[in-house]
Amino acid sequence: MKYPEIKEIVKRLRSNATPEEKILWQELKGKKLAGEKFLRQHPIFYDRNLIDHRFFVADFYCSNKKLVVELDGKIHEYQKERDKWREEIIESKGIRIIRIKNEELKEINSVLNKIKQAL
Repeated sequence: MKYPEIKEIVKRLRSNATPEEKILWQELKGKKLAGEKFLRQHPIFYDRNLIDHRFFVADFYCSNKKLVVELDGKIHEYQKERDKWREEIIESKGIRIIRIKNEELKEINSVLNKIKQAL
């Protein structure tokens, strides 16, 4: 996939954020958490050449700390193998991942502490 197409996909994902993504984004944007900058719906490239780019889209990414924060909704119950494969590739790039279940956001302070500890 070419970069302009990737940019369009990411833009679409941002404008169609889930309610849970919106809740967490309110807490992460503008360096609100530990002074760290987070990006939302950020592409993580794992294989590129001059013609084609292969990538995953991270829900939230802190490039300074090389940390991906993934929110897991119900769909993730059915794609555990894909998630595992995806994690292995991302971690092979030196990027850490923490997963947060959507239900955990009911205790937002607990979630924020979990992310802070991972930073």
